[in-house]
Amino acid sequence: MKSTANRSQYYRMTEESIPRLIMTLSIPTILSMLVTNIYNLVDTAFVGRLGTSQSAAVGVIFGYMSILQAVGFMFGQGAGSIAARLLGSQDEDRASRTASTGILCSAGLGMIMSLICFPLIDPIIRLLGSTETIAPYAKQYMTYILIAAPAMTGGYTLNNLLRYEGKASLGMVGLMTGAVLNIALDPLLMFVLNMGIAGAAIATAFSQVVSFFVLLSMFLRGRTTLRLSLKKAEIRPKPIWDIATTGMPSMLRQVLNSVATILLNSNAAAYGDEAVAAMSIASRIVFFVFALALGIGQGFQPVCAFNYGAKKYGRLMSAFRVTVIMAEAVIIVMAGAGFLFSDRLIGLFRDDPGVIGIGTRALRLQFATLIFLPFTMAVEMLYQSTGHRLGASLLSSARSGLFFIPSLLILSALRGLSGIQEAQPLAYVLAFPLSVWFVYRFVRSLPKTEKASAQPGPGEDRRSAG
Repeated sequence: MKSTANRSQYYRMTEESIPRLIMTLSIPTILSMLVTNIYNLVDTAFVGRLGTSQSAAVGVIFGYMSILQAVGFMFGQGAGSIAARLLGSQDEDRASRTASTGILCSAGLGMIMSLICFPLIDPIIRLLGSTETIAPYAKQYMTYILIAAPAMTGGYTLNNLLRYEGKASLGMVGLMTGAVLNIALDPLLMFVLNMGIAGAAIATAFSQVVSFFVLLSMFLRGRTTLRLSLKKAEIRPKPIWDIATTGMPSMLRQVLNSVATILLNSNAAAYGDEAVAAMSIASRIVFFVFALALGIGQGFQPVCAFNYGAKKYGRLMSAFRVTVIMAEAVIIVMAGAGFLFSDRLIGLFRDDPGVIGIGTRALRLQFATLIFLPFTMAVEMLYQSTGHRLGASLLSSARSGLFFIPSLLILSALRGLSGIQEAQPLAYVLAFPLSVWFVYRFVRSLPKTEKASAQPGPGEDRRSAG
């Protein structure tokens, strides 16, 4: 027998006003991402006080951290998408089995990656784009990240499971706890205890471990519909394959982002540590702005998956339109302000004329084309949340792989540093027409009939369900 709380959650996801529902689900995610990205920017600013090489080292290791995030997101979004559709069809037991399998695989793979990479740390940091002057600092930073790798992959998975269930506010508590702790520990370890870049790495690793256990406690204390248990985990090829292939678009997107970051650092390294630091700082600022739109998109994902599982296709497409409008409005305002003050934004993180000059041009070009990104993001989420694995994988591969990497290699060869600055903006523009075509195909593929609106259960009404 399903609990009243679980029935209320189902009606909330399938009946509540779409703008209100997406906004309610988006706000905790946006706050989490803002605090996390504020941490990233604060960390960059603190490390920037140590020197240009140290600042560049954080940007270099960010590529490896993105790979860990890719693993966590693959299992989290894969298991979360399947679980949300199962919850939409009111099969809570199978949803919990899927979630348990996802988190066990995620933390396990994080541990395997850590054990493999420790003996290979020196060649890895070279591959990530370290120069001779950056390498010693990058090695220090990466050592502590490897220690925390299982908690990092597991934490990303747990947060995605909470979001897909429609419990983004619980995920916010876990992420914000880690981020606030990180911000507090950075100056203490780096400057008060004189640990330098090692202090920044320890702060990051420790906060990730704390965040993981806070997120896990939400499931273990019965705050969720999904029930995590080692007994429920199905370590068999079929369920693992289903989760991995559903989450593969997230893996492809993150891995390609990591490859792109590595290539960006490697190409920028030819122009000195200033160029590596400038491109790294610009990328983090742009992601901070885009995180607002991404948070809205992540509020859309559980609504999309639940209603697709419940066969409410008209509601699904209404949610897609609301998401695009809200995300575009946010980006227009934020990118416009960022464009005007790009030089000051770069200067906040590294008061170096060379870094400011390179970073300002890169930042303005990206802000000028960022308007194309919310639509492509929403289309990727639409395909992944509804289980269209191949289409979602193609869309996820396009922007960072099909368009950005060739643009970077060609433009850097033809135009040098200017080409490096121009590659990402060009990729934003090129990905847009492809996304339009995929939306057209999706709409045509939807069934023409859908399930009628469910009636509230005994003792419930739709307003109380929200």
